[in-house]
Amino acid sequence: SPAPDSPAPPRRRAGPTDIVDPALREETKKALVWVAVVGLVALAVVLAQALLVVFGGLVFGALIDGGARLLGRVLPLGRVWRVALVLLAGVAFGVWLVEFAGVQIADQASALPATIGNQAMKGLHWAQRHGLRTDAKFTQNLIEGALARVTEVTAVVGGVLGGLTTLFLIVVLGIYFAIDPAPYRRGLAWMLPRETRDDFEHTLLVMGKALRRLLMGRLIGMMVEGLLIYIALALYGVPMAALLGMIAALLAFLPNIGAPISGLLMVLVGFSGGTSMGLYCIGVFVVVMGVEGNIIVPMVAKRTADLAPALVLAMQLVMGLLFGILGLALADPLLAMLKVLLERRSDLTEAREG
Repeated sequence: SPAPDSPAPPRRRAGPTDIVDPALREETKKALVWVAVVGLVALAVVLAQALLVVFGGLVFGALIDGGARLLGRVLPLGRVWRVALVLLAGVAFGVWLVEFAGVQIADQASALPATIGNQAMKGLHWAQRHGLRTDAKFTQNLIEGALARVTEVTAVVGGVLGGLTTLFLIVVLGIYFAIDPAPYRRGLAWMLPRETRDDFEHTLLVMGKALRRLLMGRLIGMMVEGLLIYIALALYGVPMAALLGMIAALLAFLPNIGAPISGLLMVLVGFSGGTSMGLYCIGVFVVVMGVEGNIIVPMVAKRTADLAPALVLAMQLVMGLLFGILGLALADPLLAMLKVLLERRSDLTEAREG
């Protein structure tokens, strides 16, 4: 203890950043919290593209994880080996596709824009003969815009992929997430208050299960639709049957949007071979869409995240407008995870109130 005659320590004077008034200090803390929230939102907007790539890695990891879990039912192997087998199967399929069908599909992809352009011009000429008046410049811009979109689609199918760095990052992240997802799940939960960690981890498990089911359902629909269209078109001798089947399979991943696009391409190519072939392609499209809409989709929806079609379409439009083709492809999985999150929060709130 200090000696009785020692001088008292000098009183610290308030600095320019000190807030003496307790009420003002409390309001300042609240304001700083709101500033921090706004800053985090702004940071998320700035990093939105990078965050979307990370989410793409999560989606790809869930797809690998689903395949590894299926293998685990029949093969008593460790998780790493099962993930490796799934990746090897994917690589083998890619090699087979390039070796046996790559050249043919690439040739068909290069010829598809010209075929679509010729058919579009024929359709406009037919419409003009029947009384439709169109401006020549408007017509040319419309055709060029449509051909640009078709060229983009066929470039992807033909193997000329843009954004290889993004694709590589998604694949690498997905592999890391699939090999051992537990540390990432625990790490996210660790950043939350202790009393909410268990509920959060359980929510992540439910979200992962819903995502795996959604992706498996999408893959089943893609394979069935692509094979049916390819077989039906090849039996009638429709040109570019392999390419059209692959485009239909790829676009089937985008419900509500993919089917009309693939159907339009199929019908335009069909009419290039005559009226009867065009009508046959229309019939194939109607039958395949009927089978998918009345058999495949209801069966898959019962075991996956059953999402409202209008809500899915709205989400796709927003994500596509903001982030392009990557956002469009990830809109459905993101919506499914948000649905699970909101349902879990609602169930937890009801349980606590009850």
